[in-house]
Amino acid sequence: MNTFVNYAGIAVLFALVLLPALVGLARERRIDRALRAAQRSQGAEPPHAEGAARPVTATRRPVVGTWARV
Repeated sequence: MNTFVNYAGIAVLFALVLLPALVGLARERRIDRALRAAQRSQGAEPPHAEGAARPVTATRRPVVGTWARV
């Protein structure tokens, strides 16, 4: 009987340690599915018309002589 209780205790501890990781993994997979669905729906949009205004995108230029990576 002691052996069964020991195995059950180890199984419970193992489950308690793994539970947060499994919940996080399930959440990450759900977010990944949502992002893939959004990307697919974005790719299905019709292209912009030739005369339509396009958004202006700023280009980032590195500043020479700084310690920060660009």
